Amino acid sequence: MSKTNTAAKVAPDERGCAIDIGGAEFELILTTRATKEIAKRYGGLQNLGDRLMKAENFELALSEIVWLITLLANQSIFIHNFKNPDARKEILSEDAVELLTSPFELAAYKAAIVEAIFRGTKRNIESEDAESKNTKAE
Repeated sequence: MSKTNTAAKVAPDERGCAIDIGGAEFELILTTRATKEIAKRYGGLQNLGDRLMKAENFELALSEIVWLITLLANQSIFIHNFKNPDARKEILSEDAVELLTSPFELAAYKAAIVEAIFRGTKRNIESEDAESKNTKAE
């Protein structure tokens, strides 16, 4: 992804959303671990949107977005490190996200955060054939 294009793109496994931070691609993924951290901080996913929209000031709003980006981007790194113990990647810090991004990019990343959370909570519901469900036992 080029530096001028800050739009998020769907990650290949369709579980997350990829963003560019400082010229490197990171995948934002909502895992159970990340969901627990969000619940600790906001009281649950349902409260996340309200908290971000009602941030008391600009600095706090930026800090919350940086925290979320760091949390979600690190999930893909944790997964990689778990699956590849001999080829570990360095964990992303909030300081690095703050240094390698602009406020304009953070605003664009909000859509990626929403997309990653949506993908992480998406449910595939399949219906059964009505005939197979209502067959009579012999």
